[in-house]
Amino acid sequence: MHDTLLFYSKDPDSIRTFNVEYEESSPSYLKRFKGHTQMLDPETKTRKITLEEESKGLPRRDVWELSIITGSKKERLGYPTQKPESLLERVIRASSNEGDVVLDPFCGCGTTIAVAQRLKRRWIGIDVTHLAITLIKHRLADAFGDKAAYQIIGEPVSIPDAQTLAQQDPYQFQWWALGLVGARPIEQKKGADKGIDGRLYFHDEANGGTKQIILSVKAGQTTVSHVRDLRGVIEREKADFGVLISMVEPTQAMRAEAAGAGFYVSAWSGKSYPRLQILTIADLLAGKGIAYPRYGGNVTVKRAPKNRISEEQTLYLPLGEQ
Repeated sequence: MHDTLLFYSKDPDSIRTFNVEYEESSPSYLKRFKGHTQMLDPETKTRKITLEEESKGLPRRDVWELSIITGSKKERLGYPTQKPESLLERVIRASSNEGDVVLDPFCGCGTTIAVAQRLKRRWIGIDVTHLAITLIKHRLADAFGDKAAYQIIGEPVSIPDAQTLAQQDPYQFQWWALGLVGARPIEQKKGADKGIDGRLYFHDEANGGTKQIILSVKAGQTTVSHVRDLRGVIEREKADFGVLISMVEPTQAMRAEAAGAGFYVSAWSGKSYPRLQILTIADLLAGKGIAYPRYGGNVTVKRAPKNRISEEQTLYLPLGEQ
């Protein structure tokens, strides 16, 4: 596979950054060419290797050979267009310095953002889907914890915002709602979800198996039949929990049907949790979440490698056209 990367600046006289990177020279190469003149290209003709260049190595070639993200690599998140962090690290190091702003207007699962954060750059990322934004939030939290401070512009922050999104694009609403509880949408074609909109995975004990929560999201009117259907899906999938996320307040009949699903008893804490739960968008915006055991936390999105940075940064993640 091959891609060509292009380097642009505003105009020939504008200030631009291009940091030359060097490849480590082999001992045999240095022994052969130390202090000697060598041919480079027709324009530069010749040059002499200096002691400083010997310590740095030779400038990196314009052909970069980088390995793909294999299934065993920790950085792999399952996003179809995900690029290796090693590629973005090389691009960002070459074309920016610490404190500079890096922009990725199609940021997908956030590789550019994660690398820019690690290299102490400020950043702006833009993506049209709430699925991508959710992945990026998880990636930053898993890799940097509370060291990555940022602002999200363009996602619902109120009930009217949520209602507007639900009316404009029910699937974007669904992805956004699932992101509020840390769940991941199912990877199936629209209309073929079999009653499942998302899944969330967790552990309940040391060395125990991974358990799952089935989620169903309803943007419109919700009835007791939806709760009954979800209860059937829980049994069919042998899931540990089921959660219905609703735009409207549940009726008394819906709550009674949910209560009839019984309780899940944690092997870790011994605490009981309702096996079928109903959460409204108002609940989620107010900070309420799914009640389930948190041994080892939410393992829905594979965790990115931990990174350590020494200082807080204020960063921005705009969404869509501003």
